[in-house]
Amino acid sequence: MAQLDLRAKLAILADAAKYDASCASSGTAKRNSGGGKGLGSTEGMGICHAYAPDGRCISLLKILLTNSCIFDCHYCINRKSSNVRRARFTPQEVVQLTLSFYRRNYIEGLFLSSGIIRSSDYTMEQIVEVARSLREDHDFRGYIHLKTIPDADPGLVHQAGLHADRLSINVELPTVAGLRRLAPEKSANRIEGAMAGTRTAIDDGRDAVKRYKSAPRFAPAGQSTQMIVGADAASDRDIVRRAATLYDRFRLRRVYYSAFSPIPDASAVLPLRRPPLMREHRLYQSDWLMRFYDYAPDEVAAAAEPATGMLPLDMDPKLAWALRHRERFPVDVNCAPREALLRVPGLGVKAVNAILAARRWRRLRLADVARLTASIGKVRPFLIAEDWRPIALADQAELKPLLVPPQQQLELFAA
Repeated sequence: MAQLDLRAKLAILADAAKYDASCASSGTAKRNSGGGKGLGSTEGMGICHAYAPDGRCISLLKILLTNSCIFDCHYCINRKSSNVRRARFTPQEVVQLTLSFYRRNYIEGLFLSSGIIRSSDYTMEQIVEVARSLREDHDFRGYIHLKTIPDADPGLVHQAGLHADRLSINVELPTVAGLRRLAPEKSANRIEGAMAGTRTAIDDGRDAVKRYKSAPRFAPAGQSTQMIVGADAASDRDIVRRAATLYDRFRLRRVYYSAFSPIPDASAVLPLRRPPLMREHRLYQSDWLMRFYDYAPDEVAAAAEPATGMLPLDMDPKLAWALRHRERFPVDVNCAPREALLRVPGLGVKAVNAILAARRWRRLRLADVARLTASIGKVRPFLIAEDWRPIALADQAELKPLLVPPQQQLELFAA
């Protein structure tokens, strides 16, 4: 590793970081470099976008400190027994790369993770040193997201939170049984204990800022986590309920889902093929329902197939839920409460808010609703308007072919 130049290290360690999905930069505090002082900003657009193999947009310098690791997790390409080319940055090299890429307007910040070298504390010290140097030695104002090590000393994690915008700790797998089988050196209790400690520090930091303006901010963009989907036997129903528990217990900003990707020289206990990428997409849609559409976890889980616990791949979970609860429809657009309108397939949050505002002044017709959504064909069977009432809401077998085209493309929720 010592003989590799910086470019070769970057090629290895940027590629090794592509399996980590939790790199979004939303939710941070504004830290602009006004008055010509300081370097960088968490605002603004002028960045170079990179794309992971599955299409996700990456706007940060996203690298590992090293892809060497003392752990041997079956699903990880960087595990101790993996036959991959190894590399390691020094903290100074990561700082140099971050500043160089930012000055070229390629990135808006840094996402830094690492394999575990020597010990959890040693690795965490190296990660903290990168963030400290950027903030204190170079007055870097851009976004920093650090992946923390669950077994590291809490004092080191606290130092990381004082320099980073966001911290994240991966729960790795949705179930304790899956973690015990595929990553026996990791402990669900230790991971959750670290997440609880981070939540407490974030809450304490926010309370201190309210009392004292000079109090240091601790991870102002909160914490997130990631689960690997398809490496174990967990169903979508298991994953949805696990994510809901994590949101409730630790007030996470995001739970990210990463479809398992087969790796070279894989362990025999792993599946031979990756799950459909659409499965990951449906889980993100389910996550959206809980976070923005006021669905309870059990409601989202009810969209899954009863026998398998898997979300249907040929329709989004909101439509699947509506078809399983036809007794709740149709709803009257002119008098239904917000909660009922949010459950209408094809109506997004913005459309529902516009409907609630407009109907204060007049009765809405189907054409009025059509102007608010690109999915009026999906909306019609579930909605009553001033000039529209579905004759009969067909059963699922009759209605599904009308709403789900044979060659369904990826779709996001309506704006």
